[in-house]
Amino acid sequence: MSGEMNRVTVEIFGQYYTIKGTSNAAHMRAVASFVDDKMIQMAKANPRLDTNKLAVLAAVNVADEFFKLRQEYEELIRLLEKNSLKKE
Repeated sequence: MSGEMNRVTVEIFGQYYTIKGTSNAAHMRAVASFVDDKMIQMAKANPRLDTNKLAVLAAVNVADEFFKLRQEYEELIRLLEKNSLKKE
């Protein structure tokens, strides 16, 4: 991250959004594409839901993935620390 503010216009589920942040433009586009893909996936599985509900459902799914990855990461850190202590 550079520290300077970048601005990117992205399309998510047919709507355009201008995103500002310190991440580079390619990263912000990749994040937006990920969200768009999740919403499309949720819409295919739940065709009767409106956009707001699809957005919440996509957010819950992304949060679930995040929590699982964080748990795996913390377990890996514990294993690395445990192995590091065994070598000492």
